[in-house]
Amino acid sequence: MDVFERLRIIGVVRAGMENIDVEAATKRGIAVVNAAGRNADAVSDFTIGMMLSEARNIARAHHSIMNGGWQLNFSNSATVPDMRNKTVGLFGFGYIGKLMAEKLAGFHVKLLVFDPYISEDVVEPFGGRLVDKETLFSESDFISIHARLTPESRHAVGKSEISLMKSTAYFINTARAGLVDYEALYEALEKHKIAGAALDVFEEEPLTENSAFRKLDNVTLTTHRAGATLDAALNSPRLVFERIQNLIRGKEITGLANPEILNNESFEEWRKKAKLYLNL
Repeated sequence: MDVFERLRIIGVVRAGMENIDVEAATKRGIAVVNAAGRNADAVSDFTIGMMLSEARNIARAHHSIMNGGWQLNFSNSATVPDMRNKTVGLFGFGYIGKLMAEKLAGFHVKLLVFDPYISEDVVEPFGGRLVDKETLFSESDFISIHARLTPESRHAVGKSEISLMKSTAYFINTARAGLVDYEALYEALEKHKIAGAALDVFEEEPLTENSAFRKLDNVTLTTHRAGATLDAALNSPRLVFERIQNLIRGKEITGLANPEILNNESFEEWRKKAKLYLNL
């Protein structure tokens, strides 16, 4: 920002803002636009796949066949569920959480949402119910994490939350490992206090060779692949350019990391000139 004296907009082709000093940009009259939502479809698709794979032992049955076996009995064989009428708890209700709600509707599930940053009217159109964290963990048959990792949300899911889960419940994390106390989660899985878990993210990646999670019989592990699709990759530049264009046009946009920039006189003066110059 110090080098590019005429810089007015920074476009970030990802959702995370960890590599941008947004506060410094705002002080300099620079807008920051990201590609939030770029992989929301990819992650929500993958997450539902993880739910089914873990609850129905899809990956484990495949592994058995590929290794010459024909496994029929699994740790959850006595309680393998249908999805219909089960309660799914979504921890976080942003881009991905809303897509989860839309896609899960076809499974005819009951939907609970915990998100301290939204109100009931945000959830109601999706047929869900906004609840506190304790209700989410105690009543859900599947709990799926879709929150951002911040200093305040680190280990937001800890031993006390996991201890509330049903013995037949499943825990899914395709968001960030830091949101969850993985030691507490491992203990619950190892002692079969919950039915299972599906994890795409870990505190240390690749997962260490001696990780205790590798020894469990009630967990599905994947290599941080939830957002990795061709479409998600193509969405990134498209969303950034669309949002930059809308910002210059003066339209309301999503993905603006510092909306207070719209009250900056210097930026507003530049925006009007850019709109005319670009014939937008």
